[in-house]
Amino acid sequence: MSRSVLIVDDDLTFLSLAARILTEAGLEVVATAENAAGAVSAANATKPDAALVDVGLPDREGVELAYELAELPWRPRVVLTSTDSDAGYAIDVRDGRPTLPFIAKEDVTNGRLPSLLRSW
Repeated sequence: MSRSVLIVDDDLTFLSLAARILTEAGLEVVATAENAAGAVSAANATKPDAALVDVGLPDREGVELAYELAELPWRPRVVLTSTDSDAGYAIDVRDGRPTLPFIAKEDVTNGRLPSLLRSW
């Protein structure tokens, strides 16, 4: 079963790498965005099943964006990523929200990323 994915990252090299990995794993990359504003617009236009969101974005905190996307009416699966492999431990969950899955950018080639985005 194919899942649609939105990728949000301001690093174009990583964005391209992630898109290639996900496409080769049978996921459909329906949109990409380089910032939070573009991500919200793309998500509403394409209604992806999942999103991969960089923690550090130029116009807004990626964690805040990730929770906004996860709370959209169709409830996409959202996975956070960062070049800082310890960033997942530093994500502060408030208001009883669930912890979102995290994968370090250095680990996206290890095969776990597609399964993280498919898990519901």
